[in-house]
Amino acid sequence: MDVVEMHRRASEEFVRQVAAVRPDQWDAPTPCADWDVRDLVNHVVGEERWTVPLLAGQTIEDVGDSLDGDLLGDDPASAAAHAARAAQNSVTEPVLTGKTVQLSYGEEQAAEYVCQLAADHLIHGWDLAVAIGAQARLDPQVVDGIAAWFKDREELYRGGGAIGDRVEGSTSAEGALLGAFGRDPGWTPGHAAVAALGAAFGRGDVDGIMAQLTSDCVFESTSPPPDGGRFVGAEAVREQWESLFGGTDEPLFETEEWFVLGDRGVVRWRFSWRDADGQRGHVRGVDVLRLRDGKVAEKLSYVKG
Repeated sequence: MDVVEMHRRASEEFVRQVAAVRPDQWDAPTPCADWDVRDLVNHVVGEERWTVPLLAGQTIEDVGDSLDGDLLGDDPASAAAHAARAAQNSVTEPVLTGKTVQLSYGEEQAAEYVCQLAADHLIHGWDLAVAIGAQARLDPQVVDGIAAWFKDREELYRGGGAIGDRVEGSTSAEGALLGAFGRDPGWTPGHAAVAALGAAFGRGDVDGIMAQLTSDCVFESTSPPPDGGRFVGAEAVREQWESLFGGTDEPLFETEEWFVLGDRGVVRWRFSWRDADGQRGHVRGVDVLRLRDGKVAEKLSYVKG
């Protein structure tokens, strides 16, 4: 499949996914940890808006900051559709005539630039679909085309920090390509909740912790033995974290490992503090989590004795 057709199919699928976003989903987490749904869509629309002037011969300096900020307005679906259509119309002639384009790293062939765009649309289309609970439809021919193109570029992308560590284990062409781009093909909003929960514990951020818990959450602490204390509901659970962080000298939670499988998650952690003698003590433990609707509904904590 030629690159123009790959770009068209990938961008049209992305537009289809944008049209499926419900009003209450724009702030939902995505596999891109720093972006919610609106951020992700704005990023891709920004790429499409950049495509037209760059392929027309303008430089990054020529465009300047005119495409900074929010590009979605009050109608993100229309903004995405219009930007995609304009980008699609701009790629054919430069690719067929072998033109070049000025990118952030220098001069590049238009065909290579359009391959980059097709890949970004394909992967971010999957990101968007799983973030909103929609069916991800990765065109098999586009997957094969991007996989062949990306094979010799993967380490360059990873070395430059553009993608995360490779995720192994998938036997499908689609899953293998997602893994090459640092995606876990089994990602769910629960993955985002567990990651955000760990980060909030690391900051000692009680508000951030509670934002990842359901209103009827259950927490079982590690003490007193043998079963620990059991606390039900956001108010009771919040009191435990406020007491822990407020009553401990230099508390620090560090996540050692975590995984999510379906509606269950497991986190290995290390908790340390400054004792009365000025020395740091620590314990290591495990949380067994139950997830519901992209949040943590149950957190059962166990510690090494």
